[in-house]
Amino acid sequence: MPQPVRKDDIIQIRAPAETKAMLNRAAQLRGQKLSEFMLDSARRQAEEAILDQRVFFLDAKAHEAFLAVLDAPAKPNAALRALMGRKTAWQR
Repeated sequence: MPQPVRKDDIIQIRAPAETKAMLNRAAQLRGQKLSEFMLDSARRQAEEAILDQRVFFLDAKAHEAFLAVLDAPAKPNAALRALMGRKTAWQR
């Protein structure tokens, strides 16, 4: 059985009463405490934001080569089918 994660950092948030009421309602619908619901929701948003922000810079020649590869995708093969069949990072 996995060891419980130690929770020793504190996150404090001020919010309007209406927002807190909505968050409480959502947490109740999920069967979670408010803090569990908020942390779970914030963590999912953070993971999405991080995975969505893959920035890289290319010079003009590399950029043209990159666009050419995008315009001519690889033909399906066993390796590509296996790769496309894997779970994404956020599904693991």
